[in-house]
Amino acid sequence: MNLIKTIFIALGLTLTANIVNAQQKIGSVNTEDIFASLSEVKTIGTTIDNLTKTRQTEIEKLIGDYQTKLKAAQDKEKTLSEANKEAVTKELIAAQTELQALGKKIEEIRTQAAKDISAKQNELFSPLQKKVKDAIYAVAKERNLNFVFDVASQESNNLLYTDGSEDITATVKTKLGATATTAKPAGKSK
Repeated sequence: MNLIKTIFIALGLTLTANIVNAQQKIGSVNTEDIFASLSEVKTIGTTIDNLTKTRQTEIEKLIGDYQTKLKAAQDKEKTLSEANKEAVTKELIAAQTELQALGKKIEEIRTQAAKDISAKQNELFSPLQKKVKDAIYAVAKERNLNFVFDVASQESNNLLYTDGSEDITATVKTKLGATATTAKPAGKSK
């Protein structure tokens, strides 16, 4: 009797596993293609480029000031003689201190500029990333998909095989109001 019970349990588990496997629907999406089609990405890129140029201009101005003061100190050093040794030496020490402070300021501004640009990118891209993610989730639910793989992540080995999956890239782009061009095939990976 135990043998029959074990067989029925094994058979039941096998049938349950087959039913669960049969119900799994897999889709794919190309997030690179989606982001490339969104007008917001170009706007964000322009904003980041403008911020980068502004910060670079500030840094270049400080570097110009540094170079001007360095040249003045070098020229002052050429005037050094026994008669003015004490006065010129004091001026050169003061110039050296000022140049060191200016060099430190330039490095601090460079570091802060990089942080500011990174923060701005995060600030601008985060809502867009959420919008795309929400659209992907909505399309996946509409199509009753259990899994959606991002074919753009293929290079980082997140996708092992995509043959036969339903590509929802165009539908997500349409949901976002972007141009729904045909996505480039991701290719098969093993």
